[in-house]
Amino acid sequence: MLEIDRLTFSYDGGDTGFAFDMRIGPGEIAGLVGPSGAGKSTLFDLIAGFLEPISGDIALSGRSILGQPPEDRPVSILFQSDNLFDHLSTGANVALGLGSAARATDERVTEALAQMGLSAMIGRRAAQLSGGQKQRVALARTLLRNRPVLLLDEPFTGLDNQTAAPIRDLVRHMVRANNWHAIVVSHQSQDIETMADSTYRIENGRTKLI
Repeated sequence: MLEIDRLTFSYDGGDTGFAFDMRIGPGEIAGLVGPSGAGKSTLFDLIAGFLEPISGDIALSGRSILGQPPEDRPVSILFQSDNLFDHLSTGANVALGLGSAARATDERVTEALAQMGLSAMIGRRAAQLSGGQKQRVALARTLLRNRPVLLLDEPFTGLDNQTAAPIRDLVRHMVRANNWHAIVVSHQSQDIETMADSTYRIENGRTKLI
């Protein structure tokens, strides 16, 4: 179980601006919705370790992860922007999910790209990809990290529904098969409706199960 327990944070260091509570079981996806600026990215940064909370806890299987630096946390995160290295090949970008761009021809890299429908792009530089293709490459890299906690921020941006539908199914299958604890942020209601086992809304800096 991933437990976000009375987690509070404020950017100005004064009165608490945010208070988060969530529970996500192994193999489950929680949808996270709310208006821009509500705190969705703030919550992801707290879970990933890029921000430190004022109080509360984040625990995985009963053990707090708050003391761990970002690089050691059991978290894979896809940011809203793709964050690819444009000078590297598609395969090398995905291989970073295995820890090294030099593993661009690893079987797991080729399989991840095939699942995204991008096998033919493995040798192409990221700078030459379309926006939707970059998004799929970034998602493939994130999934390849295979960490217990999966955070996806607008993972299907730039994809039409025909392209997104099988990838949504793939993500859901992988979460279940690997017992990951996933949170998906999306402004597209179809993403949440087809993927989420539970849905939380952030309003006024507070999470509410809906």
